[in-house]
Amino acid sequence: MNTQRKSLTILASGLAVTALALAGCGGDSGDGSAAADELTPVKLQLQWFAQAQFAGYYAALDQGFFEEEGLDVEILEGGADIVPQDVLASGDADYAISWVPKVLGSIEQGAAITNVAQIFERSATLQVAMADAGIDGPEDLAGKKVGSWGYGNEWELFAGMQQAGVEIDDIELIQQAFDMNGFLAGDIDAAQAMTYNEYAQVLETENPDTGELYQPEDLTVIDWNEEGTAMLQDAIWADTQRLEDDEEYQKTTVAFIKAAIKGWAYAKDNPEEAAEIVTGAGSTLGTSHQLWMTNETSKLIWPSTNGVGLIDEAAWEQTVDIALGTKNETGATIISEEPPATAWTNEYVEEALAELEEEGVDTKGADFAPLEVELQPGGN
Repeated sequence: MNTQRKSLTILASGLAVTALALAGCGGDSGDGSAAADELTPVKLQLQWFAQAQFAGYYAALDQGFFEEEGLDVEILEGGADIVPQDVLASGDADYAISWVPKVLGSIEQGAAITNVAQIFERSATLQVAMADAGIDGPEDLAGKKVGSWGYGNEWELFAGMQQAGVEIDDIELIQQAFDMNGFLAGDIDAAQAMTYNEYAQVLETENPDTGELYQPEDLTVIDWNEEGTAMLQDAIWADTQRLEDDEEYQKTTVAFIKAAIKGWAYAKDNPEEAAEIVTGAGSTLGTSHQLWMTNETSKLIWPSTNGVGLIDEAAWEQTVDIALGTKNETGATIISEEPPATAWTNEYVEEALAELEEEGVDTKGADFAPLEVELQPGGN
């Protein structure tokens, strides 16, 4: 997560389209991209402010991948008071990025939207403790002050605890801000953190005992992927009714997924450049923090088991089972019944992957090697 700032809108046409207009081009630009008046306008709603969590979409915009697929994409930033799936369901966006468990609840409440590409294959959620806190797994959270952001971010934590026999009444649940200040102040024993953001916030902070930045060995982390209670996170969501009724929207969906995957491949192969693109789009994160986020986000995608975006049915079922069976502090679950069959489909991502493979795009990244990013004080 990141500090709130003024919302920013970015148009995909950019300088390339301006150049076409100045040159008086009226058809194909000569490089395979369409002329500006032939582009299909598309609005993408993010679930948070501009940051490298969304590097692939910003890279696709900057590098002209959306335009090559005939799309004029406008990226709408999110924020604490924006629910991307609601923006999509209301018709104010064509696609949205959001976590699967959050959207499952919205679907049960009537939102007709469909997961068309599961971009993040792995969960990024951790519970972070100091190494001397005696917290090595969810079973050790009993009797501890445990931080959680809430707002639908808590379910992996609760599922992991309940799997380990720890009930919510066994902990002191702390409403955590979207930062690590409470943890660093000692008010929280085990804090919620994303690998690509809040965990780095600790590692770019000075350890008062050493005078140096905190190191990974100063901390212990509970990784919900390892505990078996990970839930699917960032996915591309589309309008269910339009998918059923609108042939042009179906084609646009394939084109959008193709360009997005090319953007994520670019971020994988060019992490420094991708980080700079996001900063140029208006992100206020520091240089080393932005690069860390780009690198860690790539780890959630690459290597891809079956091709980026393909929805793994076992992972989907695990997410649904947790959504049905895990209770929060009020005794409520995310959903009360199985989601409809229209909640997800691989139809469009499979078509996109097939076209990308024909074009020679690596959609699995088996040889992906992450960077070793050196964080600087304050993420600068």
